[in-house]
Amino acid sequence: MDKIDQYRVFVQVAEMHSFIKAAHALDLPRASVSAAIQQLESSLGTRLLHRTTRQVQPTADGLQLLERVRALLADAEDIEQLFLTSQRKVSGRLKVDMPSRIARRLVAPALPGFLRRFPRLQVSLGSSDRTIDLVQDGVDCAVRFGNLHDSSMILRPLGHVALINCASPDYLKEHGVPVHPDGLAQRHWAVGYASPSTGRELPWEQPAAAGQANAFLMPSRVLVNNAESYIACCAAGMGLIQIPRFDVQHLLDRGQLVEVMPGFRAASMPVSLIYPHRKQRSRRLAAFVDWFEALMQPHLEP
Repeated sequence: MDKIDQYRVFVQVAEMHSFIKAAHALDLPRASVSAAIQQLESSLGTRLLHRTTRQVQPTADGLQLLERVRALLADAEDIEQLFLTSQRKVSGRLKVDMPSRIARRLVAPALPGFLRRFPRLQVSLGSSDRTIDLVQDGVDCAVRFGNLHDSSMILRPLGHVALINCASPDYLKEHGVPVHPDGLAQRHWAVGYASPSTGRELPWEQPAAAGQANAFLMPSRVLVNNAESYIACCAAGMGLIQIPRFDVQHLLDRGQLVEVMPGFRAASMPVSLIYPHRKQRSRRLAAFVDWFEALMQPHLEP
């Protein structure tokens, strides 16, 4: 293994705090990862990693090397790709994460076309509604909805998606059609949605003066923690939901869901791509970012 490959192994171990996770991410034997770190430490004459039974942490020298090597590896990849102008030369494995609804309804149907453009690229598609640690899980890029506050990530805002209020025809027949948020909690049910990260039930939002929003808890008979169950319970007549329009447009078109209170929608929701370390943005990541941005564009508000 040459020095550049040893540096790649070191960065992966240091960022994931684990030899085993790094070996899996790099598709290398655990022994090869350990050997690469030992060889690198021996050649540099310093210990780069503190090893414990629970976690691996960079030493002071390791942190200094980590900062320099990230930029070196990014430059090395750019040099390797400098004269490869064909799309067929974009290669390697790209690990992305996104909410399950985006993966199933938007990305998966369009993915064959993307892979035809880049036949040497492999996409590892993770989908869940929980927040993950991109570095710890070895994820190159993630799609996120809502306001984000992680300053350690690079944020690429794409725009906003409209949120609408929905119910099933059966629910409206039984409980009536709401026309105004006033008294909504006294006369109607909602499908409760628990934050996958905190477990707390999220409130119902309604617009207020000066661009602000009022939030209050609606009574619910069922509480879910993922979008698929949220929509399914609404379609089954369990209550009202607030949901991005593109998530349920097909159900609106079929008459399985009905928009209610169109004049009292919650504020639109930002959608962004996030990825770690600007200087490590590879050409395969750039290809995915550009493709996904175009794929998402028709579903964003003007």
